[in-house]
Amino acid sequence: MDTGLLLQVVLASLGATFLYTLIGFIPGTDETAVLMPITLAVVLSGVHPIVVLTFFISAIVSLNLMNAMPTLVVGLPGGVLSTPMIEHAMKIKKAGLTHENIRKAAVGALLGVVTAVPTSLLIANLIAPHAEIIKQYANLLFVIGAIFLSLMGKAKLLSLAMIIPLAMLFQSLRTIYWDLGIIPQDKTVTTSFFLGITVGPLLVNLLSFLTKSTREQAETTQLKETLIPSVSQTQQTFNPFKIVKKDESISAILASFFSTFLFVLSPVGITILFGEIVGKRKSDALEKASTSIITMSALAQSTYLSGIIICVVALGIPLSPAAIGPGGALFTAPPIFSMESNIHHALSQGEFTFAIILGAVLSISLVYYLSLRYATQITTFVLTKIPHEAVLGLFIGLVLLLAYMDAGLLNIFGVMLIGFICGNLNRLGMNYGIQFMTLYAAPYILSLFTR
Repeated sequence: MDTGLLLQVVLASLGATFLYTLIGFIPGTDETAVLMPITLAVVLSGVHPIVVLTFFISAIVSLNLMNAMPTLVVGLPGGVLSTPMIEHAMKIKKAGLTHENIRKAAVGALLGVVTAVPTSLLIANLIAPHAEIIKQYANLLFVIGAIFLSLMGKAKLLSLAMIIPLAMLFQSLRTIYWDLGIIPQDKTVTTSFFLGITVGPLLVNLLSFLTKSTREQAETTQLKETLIPSVSQTQQTFNPFKIVKKDESISAILASFFSTFLFVLSPVGITILFGEIVGKRKSDALEKASTSIITMSALAQSTYLSGIIICVVALGIPLSPAAIGPGGALFTAPPIFSMESNIHHALSQGEFTFAIILGAVLSISLVYYLSLRYATQITTFVLTKIPHEAVLGLFIGLVLLLAYMDAGLLNIFGVMLIGFICGNLNRLGMNYGIQFMTLYAAPYILSLFTR
């Protein structure tokens, strides 16, 4: 690797860390919604694939820790993965231990990264020789994944019932584009459909304001007040093992380790499942909340990192919710990447290892320090200086632009249709993971009904 490329890799890691540190502090910034479009833009810019991968790994690490900060400081969910922490965070906040809350979450993230990266690389190397066999069953695995995630979710029957109708929606739009000659028969629209699913809940909210009754219900004359506690910086240590207890660190490490083997499952589902199992071992309410937060912070890192690393390094196809959603641009980003030629095919084993380790180490080092030292200050700045609506509006605008690039003007309305339907289904309990897997499995599902 020459000096110029090395400099690009380092700058990509630092840029992702800075960008997603700020974005992560904005409440409601769903992981897929903020990772997928920007990663796609980086891919389409034409930079070297190793730069893209380093950027994405740093983005994951930064976002997943910083998304927890609004939850820990003011009780607002940063992203989907921080939502399970809310109840535990509020217990600790009522006890006046907000600062301790932040520090332990930062340590949990550090332990999650340190555990997940080497474990995921090891698993990837072990299954790589069998990648072709796994790929042969990819479509079936997507269907099984959609069914499994439905059974793990809250709205089990609804999710199961809507898999086939959703598959019909995705494939019918593709067929319309083919029949009208908008896209050639050998092209499949996937990326913008991804993004339609991602911005669905937000799109539903925005469209609902087009009706007068909804606008009137939302109108208020009072400002929303948010109390951000002041935190003392005296006698502060950065040694993780002086911040958390031995049994807390062991719980986080073990949960992170075992979660990497379950990379095909929903990160949110695994985070809730393992986090609650670990917390139940504690009888004291505060100890239970503290242990759960540390473990969930570690799992937020391990579930996403393993889902990306194993699919990118070993398989070359997205088989995990993390790879299908936030990491989708690493696999499908026409004209740069396709399912037959993507980042998996563009890098060597050594380049994969270098990019992943560099991106993870640089990012976790910076965000670990920033979260311990400046979490409350950054939260205050973001909540008071950066309009939430402007950020979300920017992402929706980017989604519509990419929809136009994918299949022209008609696809903007197609993506709006997908967003509206998927957003309402999301509200009813059919989560992103099921919808993403159904999108990938749609051709196979409908082929089962052909004579």
